[in-house]
Amino acid sequence: MCRLLNPHVNNPFRDPHDSVCAFTGPLPPKLIDVTGPGSRSERKERTRQALLDGTLELLDDRSFVSVSLREVTRAVGIVPTAFYRHFDSMEHLGVNLVEMSTRALRQILREARRNTNPTIRDFLSIIAREVREHEREFRFITQERYGGVAEIRRAIATELRLFSRELAAELARIPAMRDWEYDDIEWVADLGVTAIIAIVDDLLRADPRNPAEERAAISRGTNQLRVIALGVAQWKLKG
Repeated sequence: MCRLLNPHVNNPFRDPHDSVCAFTGPLPPKLIDVTGPGSRSERKERTRQALLDGTLELLDDRSFVSVSLREVTRAVGIVPTAFYRHFDSMEHLGVNLVEMSTRALRQILREARRNTNPTIRDFLSIIAREVREHEREFRFITQERYGGVAEIRRAIATELRLFSRELAAELARIPAMRDWEYDDIEWVADLGVTAIIAIVDDLLRADPRNPAEERAAISRGTNQLRVIALGVAQWKLKG
């Protein structure tokens, strides 16, 4: 249970710039985070991150369009009006969630880049590891890609196009593709991104309590990427 803090009371848990709720019991972990020590900018950044993280938690079994601003601020422990010091609207928060979540997607390429010559199986292992470590972020991308909020759909589409360009740049470094037209490399990258998102969705559906389901998803993903690689190679030979 919480009540709005009196701004005239010298309460150690009150951020002077973000009104918070006073809890009669132990403080929620996120409230402790946002009201901890530090400068005003540090506290503001902690609150902003807590709003993003708290929203992702609320989306574990729901869509973004079903989550209200009041639910988000309640989860963090601030009053609804304080939300607008960090985001213009729920849609603005959603777009920022897209930016945060797609960092996990880009991490796949960074991890693959560290491996001198990764096989398709190695690449699938990297995807599986990143999905396990950032499950909520990946779930948000796959769930809201065709969700009910237009701003979020557009932001995801934009980020996936950027991811495809990064993948195209990586493919262009492969000796077998160095003489390809860049337009051809780009459409191969688009095909790869579509497959990666499908593989991520498959991994998210696997029961974490049953390792066999994850292994099966990795096996299916490996076969999908192999078919794409073989098909592209044959297409180029015939072209």
